[in-house]
Amino acid sequence: MPVVQRVVKPRTKRSKRALEKREPQLVENTKQCLFFHGLKTSEGIRECVKDLHALKSQASQKLQQKNKILPFDDILPVERLAVKHDSSLFCMATHSKKRPNNIVIGRMFDHHLLDMVELGVENYAPLSEFKNAKVAAGTKPCMVFCGTEFEDVTEFKILKNLLIDFFRGVEAKEIRLQGFEHALQFTVFDGKVFLKSYKILLKKSGTRIPRVELEEIGPSMTLQMRRNRFASNDLRKRSLQQPKQQKANKVKNVRKDPFGTRLGRVHMTKQDIGKLQTRKMKGLKEITKKTKKTKGRVSGDEQMETDQ
Repeated sequence: MPVVQRVVKPRTKRSKRALEKREPQLVENTKQCLFFHGLKTSEGIRECVKDLHALKSQASQKLQQKNKILPFDDILPVERLAVKHDSSLFCMATHSKKRPNNIVIGRMFDHHLLDMVELGVENYAPLSEFKNAKVAAGTKPCMVFCGTEFEDVTEFKILKNLLIDFFRGVEAKEIRLQGFEHALQFTVFDGKVFLKSYKILLKKSGTRIPRVELEEIGPSMTLQMRRNRFASNDLRKRSLQQPKQQKANKVKNVRKDPFGTRLGRVHMTKQDIGKLQTRKMKGLKEITKKTKKTKGRVSGDEQMETDQ
């Protein structure tokens, strides 16, 4: 008989607060990422995972021990690790003769797998090879995606969405120009994704708009898509649902144009233009008086002619 798991109530206030943090919330916190190794890894792929962890140091956790996990054969161990460390994203490093230098990145929904992609790493250049100043830890990157495959091919469209979810970091409500310090460029060509990392430098240009220069700071790699496991249409639709409390109430007769300007339509009763109040000017009053006098003179002359 299967073992029935009992629901244990928290006995202390500390454990109660910890359970409340893991409950579903209207506004979710920043997604945490879990980095870990498989049973067999190479030196290059370990360095790659280390650099990826450095890019997400403030919203990630890296496990040191090796794990006997094969995510495409059995995903349950990965789901257990994600629940234990309260992580919605994961990145796993593996290496084998058939699939060398592998990283598996994925995301969870309701503590279960949503999307997972296996990527082969080629032409890797670590952070240590670039002898220049790096960006501050936790800097929110500006992501640029180049290539028509990101818009036309289904696999690359989901991969683009997964990469945005993986590197987006903390949600920014306000933006300042000096905050753009880090740029990640993803270029897809011939079925491969080329990843480049740049530091954005704002130089003096003699005008109010600064001159922008890019300096490569690493890491740099070429990603080859291998295996994948994507969510079904029903599961993806359920993961995109928003709570009713977060949806904005629709306002009638109000819309926005493509530039974000708020436009509204006001319904009024039929107006008589003849009785419409206009602006009174002194010059117009004198003109009306003169016209009345001329009309009076013309009518008096006409009456004299009729009498004669």
